[in-house]
Amino acid sequence: MEAKLTRRAEYTFLDNLKRGRHRWLRLTPAYSARLVAERLQHYPSSTRVLDPFGGTGTTALLAAQMGYPATLVEINPFLVWLSRAKTRIYTPDAIQSALEWGQMLVHKRRDYTHGACEPPPIRDIQRWWDAESLAWLTTMRTAIHATQATVAQASVDLVWVAFAQCVIEFSNASYHHPSLSFRQNRQLALDMHSHDQRFLEYLHETARDAHSNPCLEPCVIEADARTLTPLDGNTYDLVITSPPYANRISYIRELRPYMYWLGFLTDGAEAGELDWRAIGGTWGVATSRLKLWQPQLPIPASVADIASRIRAAHPTNGVLMANYVVKYFEDMRLHIQRLTKLLASDATIHYIVGNSSFYGVLVPVEQILAEFFAEQGFGSVEVVPLRKRNCKKELREFEIIGRL
Repeated sequence: MEAKLTRRAEYTFLDNLKRGRHRWLRLTPAYSARLVAERLQHYPSSTRVLDPFGGTGTTALLAAQMGYPATLVEINPFLVWLSRAKTRIYTPDAIQSALEWGQMLVHKRRDYTHGACEPPPIRDIQRWWDAESLAWLTTMRTAIHATQATVAQASVDLVWVAFAQCVIEFSNASYHHPSLSFRQNRQLALDMHSHDQRFLEYLHETARDAHSNPCLEPCVIEADARTLTPLDGNTYDLVITSPPYANRISYIRELRPYMYWLGFLTDGAEAGELDWRAIGGTWGVATSRLKLWQPQLPIPASVADIASRIRAAHPTNGVLMANYVVKYFEDMRLHIQRLTKLLASDATIHYIVGNSSFYGVLVPVEQILAEFFAEQGFGSVEVVPLRKRNCKKELREFEIIGRL
């Protein structure tokens, strides 16, 4: 069966680019609204849906659009903001106000000079944006900050979504692969007037999407998936989620331009701290702390064996990567133990996960997580291969399905 797997782009973020609010801001590792819809359609509308690794809000938004009560948990404050913006019910007045304010901002930003406006402290910022684009971004951001107190929060969020789209559109960054890269030759050369026009185009597209409101407004919570403390007292029937993979790809790395420009990061130290708190994070200080990290739970035999082989496979980085794998599985085990206490007696889980490989040692993430669910009382835990990934030939994506 695995030999016949294809990449199935319809299950990736690429499918979301055609789906209204789902396309507002992209995250390469995100799964598609189509994948969520295919699973949700088999459950009654009263089903209480939980996504404990909310990301860009795909599960919560799709559930809300289909009329399911949903809760999203996410540790990254930028993604919490984005999910709330994407899932909000917007009034016609709020949308019209955003359009009128956006038109005013195009003129207002011309009151500021690039030299008088501080860009965010992104390292090698000139590598990201040419001088013209950097001038536009800094003056527009200054204009938004200077006037946003006069506008309702819903309208403010729509404008920030359009601005964030410009952050990437005007950059030299290439976002078509999980490993961020930079274009050698810029394909986009816009003058300031063209930047203004592109911003207004994004704002009108965002406003059009905002008119299509979900049936319900989901609950979006900033919290750690290992503890899920704010969910105490609630019960859920269905979990559809995709946790971080054990592959050292940092969400912070991909999201940092958005997070800096929108004020969710002010320096690299903050980025490292947030990645250390996130499961699977390896940005900045998160990597250095791995060297000293010690497990708090007994290490399962399957994980200990994999870690031993990774340590032996590389003379310098093997120990660090072995620690990374052990910590990843300890964090996921803590999450699964905590999650189980929040589920109804007949709850079902759908976890989309990917395997990984370090120095030729394959890490069967799907099998180990299935074991963790089984030890928590899930019966008939099934692992279903979903698709190939655009990485090494041995890497796959799987769905873990389990029922209490």
